[in-house]
Amino acid sequence: MGYTEVVPRMISQRELRNNSAEVMNAVEGGETMIVSRNGVPVAELRPIPHRALVPTAELRRAGADGARIDYAAMREEMDELFGEDRIGG
Repeated sequence: MGYTEVVPRMISQRELRNNSAEVMNAVEGGETMIVSRNGVPVAELRPIPHRALVPTAELRRAGADGARIDYAAMREEMDELFGEDRIGG
């Protein structure tokens, strides 16, 4: 039985300051680092997950064919489930 989790590399605040481009390139490449000040861990640098962005026009087209909402029926159902005075009035 072995460890499969990679231990983040510890770097000092000074190393981050002096080698910021190198550190950022490593993080961009998938590496996680712990930044320490006076030997005490204070921050974690890690890559952010990349998300696929969908253009607004494409979302509008996709939603155009979606189900229509009957707001009056929805309100009636909400009143039955939760009572008409659920909003404090």
